[in-house]
Amino acid sequence: YGSKKADSEVYAMSQSEINEEDARFVYINDPGRTNEKCQFARNSISTAKYSVFSFLPRNLFEQFHRVAYIYFLVIAVLNQLPQLAVFGRGAPLVPLAFVLLVTAIKDAYEDWRRHRADKIENNRLAWVLLDGRFQQKRFKDIQVGEVIKVEANGTLPCDMVLLSTSEPTGVAYVQTINLDGESNLKTRYAKQETLPKNPEDGTYTGLIKCEKPNRNIYGFHGNMEIDGKRLSLGPSNILLRGCDLKNTAWVLGVVVYCGPETKAMLNSSGSPSKRSRLETRMN
Repeated sequence: YGSKKADSEVYAMSQSEINEEDARFVYINDPGRTNEKCQFARNSISTAKYSVFSFLPRNLFEQFHRVAYIYFLVIAVLNQLPQLAVFGRGAPLVPLAFVLLVTAIKDAYEDWRRHRADKIENNRLAWVLLDGRFQQKRFKDIQVGEVIKVEANGTLPCDMVLLSTSEPTGVAYVQTINLDGESNLKTRYAKQETLPKNPEDGTYTGLIKCEKPNRNIYGFHGNMEIDGKRLSLGPSNILLRGCDLKNTAWVLGVVVYCGPETKAMLNSSGSPSKRSRLETRMN
């Protein structure tokens, strides 16, 4: 009955056809064909602010957002001119360079921790259907169109349309605390037409036509063509990256959004530059 409930929720949306230009075509269990015309993003993510090459210029640019630093830099430059020098040429440069160096070391350490966390996340393993059987594959190597199996208490590696669950009614329970801060369980539903399928027999073949990536974590619009039937898809049929599977032994889903195109990453504001109220008033 869950699938029928999900159908009623998106009935109005399913009446409007998605434009060809605004649609994403995903061939179920066929990542090669899915990525043939347009190479979609891989599932690797990065939350770090700097790279090895951009660290020095970008860090100095952010630090000199403090007006006091610019003031002391101007004083140090003027002091290099013999006509304007008041004390030794190196005297004003040493304290400024020391403060810049200490701040740069702190920022580098924080960003190194982000890189390390990203590496751990990207190298986690997921069960992916390859050559007719489920094999382990790193998160960062997952592609759009692949069929993923997530077991109980596991974290979803990407955004995927739900195909089947361990429950005979096709219901799955997920915790979205990492997305919206809500700890209560949410229900997601698989279509009744996809429940009896056995992916290891190669019977999962079809086409999903859905909207392009967007930041709306509560919305999803698309349809699925399978076995000559056309099924409408809505928010109740998609599992988002970062959610945890609860009270369900396993779920199967086909990847529709990966890495930076997932709703979780699109809603990520990145690493902010910390500014205190006192610093703002000093500026």
